[in-house]
Amino acid sequence: MKFGVLQFFSWPGRRIALPEVYRRAMERIAIMDASGYDCVWLAEHHFTTYSVCPSIHLMAMHVADRTRHLRIGTGVSLAALYHPLRLAEEVALLDVLSGGRINWGAGRGFDPGEFAAFGVPEAESQERFREAVEIVLAAWRDERLNWSGKHWQFRDVEVLPKPLQQPHPPTWVAASSPPAIEWAASRGYSILLDPHCDRADLGVKRRLYLDGLARHGHAAAGRDLPMARLIAVANTEAEARRVAAQGAAWTVSAYANKDNAGRAIDAGRLAMTAVDEDPVERYVREVMIQGTPAQVVEQIQAMREQVGLGYLLCAPVSHESFLLFTEQVLPRFR
Repeated sequence: MKFGVLQFFSWPGRRIALPEVYRRAMERIAIMDASGYDCVWLAEHHFTTYSVCPSIHLMAMHVADRTRHLRIGTGVSLAALYHPLRLAEEVALLDVLSGGRINWGAGRGFDPGEFAAFGVPEAESQERFREAVEIVLAAWRDERLNWSGKHWQFRDVEVLPKPLQQPHPPTWVAASSPPAIEWAASRGYSILLDPHCDRADLGVKRRLYLDGLARHGHAAAGRDLPMARLIAVANTEAEARRVAAQGAAWTVSAYANKDNAGRAIDAGRLAMTAVDEDPVERYVREVMIQGTPAQVVEQIQAMREQVGLGYLLCAPVSHESFLLFTEQVLPRFR
């Protein structure tokens, strides 16, 4: 079983200087590099204190310079917001300079504020994302790129550098809705499963994806399908629940706002639970992994059996959660 970390750069309440947020994150990444984690996946967000990392490619280069063993994933490059040739160049350069340690994760994004600020019509965001992914992969694979699509056209462009990993870095697309999962399966792309659906839905989505792969003639063997979960770990059950509730409240407030509520992502459901149910309580109960180290081990083992978990993409909601997971949970799965 593999473990990665979905690394946010959260700045709640702006209580400390922003450089300290980055310094603490790099301390955790150094521990990951020495502890047997497969990959740190860097989260791209714009115009929000939920995670202040607008350039994951720049951050990834910093991480590559500070680590030796850890793979470095984009979790995710918001491909709809990029010119695809610039995206292909940056990720390929990252792969070369990191010694071939890049995992490329790509996603559409969901925040209307991001689309508006970058001049991307929200109605076009999905088709731009999908076309950008196709272009990036073609730019890496083909000696010279020729492309005629709806949003971009290129003729005889030599995109350099090519990635060190051939034919290209391992690639995933973020997929949370059934149409997105079906599209990824039809193209044979591996997927990143989202952190916000409940645990039962994870199994449903995994099966939908595997069925789609088979239907379109793509093999499932050998694929890592990271399942992202927010994680709270503490020495007592009560403390773990307190930390979990705090992390869930921060997540709910970040996603379920006036701009994002009701959008076509699972996170939007956080704001749309029944009026008599606290969305934070639902998130803690049905979505998160939380408890003492022993309880967290049990929950992971149950997910392996019930939803086919083979790669856990951890998002610890506190530094103590990260340390306890690293010291007391991770060794149980080696």
